[in-house]
Amino acid sequence: MSHNATRRGLLIGGIAALATPSILRAQAVTPRAQGAVRSNVSSFVMQDWRDHFDSLGKGAIVADLTSRALHYWSADGSDYRLYPSSVPMTEDLTKRGYTEIVRKKVGPDWTPTPSMLEADPSLQYTPPGPNNPLGTHAMYLGWPAYIIHGTHDTRKIGRRSSSGCVGLYNEHIEALFAVCPVGTQVRLI
Repeated sequence: MSHNATRRGLLIGGIAALATPSILRAQAVTPRAQGAVRSNVSSFVMQDWRDHFDSLGKGAIVADLTSRALHYWSADGSDYRLYPSSVPMTEDLTKRGYTEIVRKKVGPDWTPTPSMLEADPSLQYTPPGPNNPLGTHAMYLGWPAYIIHGTHDTRKIGRRSSSGCVGLYNEHIEALFAVCPVGTQVRLI
C-alpha cells in the first residue's frame, strides 16, 4: 500500500467518524406523523388568520406562545410571514388575548417595570444601543409594558426568556416593523 493511499484512507475515515454522530442523530429523530414531539423551529404550528380575526383589517399578528412563533398577515392577505420568537419565562408573566400595535419606535430605550425592579433591583434604564434588551425596533401593544421587539441576545429566540414580551431577531423585527402599521391587530395565544 502506498503512502498516499494510507493518508487518503485516514482522511476519509476521520471525516466519516466526525459525520457519524450527526448522521445517527438525524436517523434517530422520528417524524411528527409517527408521534414524536420535536422542540425546535420545525415544531411551529401553522395558523390561519380566520381562526383568530373576523377580517385582516390593517394587518394581523398571532403570537403563538406554545410553538414560540409569530405569524403575520398583511391587510390584503398577500403577505404572510412566520418568525421564531422568544416568549415569557413563566405563565404568570404571560398575557393572552386581543390587542393592537399602538406605537412603534426605532431605537427604543428601556425602563424596567416596578415588578422587574422588585425581582432585580440592579436593573436600570438603558438607552438605545447594543446593551438595550429591546433590540433595534419595538412595536408597543395596547397593554402597558407589552411589546413585540428585537433582541441583541440571539440565544433568547425560541426560548422562554422574556418578562412578558415577544422577542424577535433584530433583522426580523426590522422587516416586520416596516410592514406593520399602527393599528395592526394582535392576538397572543
